[in-house]
Amino acid sequence: MNEEIRAKEVRLVKADGEQVGIVDLKTALATARESNLDLVEIVSDAKPPVCKVMDYKKYLYEQKQKAKEAKKNQKQTQLKEIKLRPGTEEADYQVKLRKIREFLEDQDKVKVTIRFRGREMAHQQIGLQQLEKVIADTTDIGNVEQQPKVEGRQMGMLLGPAKKK
Repeated sequence: MNEEIRAKEVRLVKADGEQVGIVDLKTALATARESNLDLVEIVSDAKPPVCKVMDYKKYLYEQKQKAKEAKKNQKQTQLKEIKLRPGTEEADYQVKLRKIREFLEDQDKVKVTIRFRGREMAHQQIGLQQLEKVIADTTDIGNVEQQPKVEGRQMGMLLGPAKKK
């Protein structure tokens, strides 16, 4: 910017976008000072480098606003958890399934956990069947990111939203 530019000649672009052409650095700086603006090096790799006359503070402010707007429009994926039990009845299962589908449609990941207590540990195949039923019921809007696995007294898997076409 301004005196920090090291090239002897630059390709000058005025604030309104008009191409001036190749001029020496002193002329370019004088042009920028006449309009009370800064001379900013845009493309330093070019021969000669491209410099533009602009209000640098205003340019930085606009860039910050664009980044802020882009960040506001960005959606972060969240991890939601649904807990089931091996003895969960059909009506309760349907309620939980409706929530799982809702989360997947909102592009969130869902961790489905089945918790075993006492003698239920001896019948882990019931929990596995329940997780496979969840997979079958959500294949149209989600995919399995982590297969069902046992961790202590729990069995869990991770579902992710299906890619949008």
